[in-house]
Amino acid sequence: MQALPHKYRTTSSAVSGPGAVTLTSPGLPDLAIDAPAEFDGPGDKWSPETLLTGAVADCFVLTFRAVAAASKLEWRAVRCDVEATLERVDNVTRFSRFDLRVALTVPAGTDEARAQRIIEKSERSCMVTNSLVGERHLQAVIEQA
Repeated sequence: MQALPHKYRTTSSAVSGPGAVTLTSPGLPDLAIDAPAEFDGPGDKWSPETLLTGAVADCFVLTFRAVAAASKLEWRAVRCDVEATLERVDNVTRFSRFDLRVALTVPAGTDEARAQRIIEKSERSCMVTNSLVGERHLQAVIEQA
């Protein structure tokens, strides 16, 4: 890892009237972004809300990979489904809760309690969720294959 601090740059731009917003970042493909259906958008593009929810899921999986490697945990597959709750809290619309449902497949004979501890450490170490104020709830299912 490079020394901290790290800086990340994005640009969002749009033209007058309805239509997608273009999100860019150096060296990455552009993304077409629009309001979700819940905010009267078309619901057929990534939105700020789905991007944030996706960032929580992606950060968990990438952090899990690193923690599992450092812990020498053998695993076959991991999946993280995230449901984020957006609501009015103290007269402010914000994400109040992130429910992470993790499914981990490990080889037969794996110590499931150890795998659970590694999942929990990964959730606690995720820099995206550590930067958010909403409650976090983790539920994990470990399968041996």
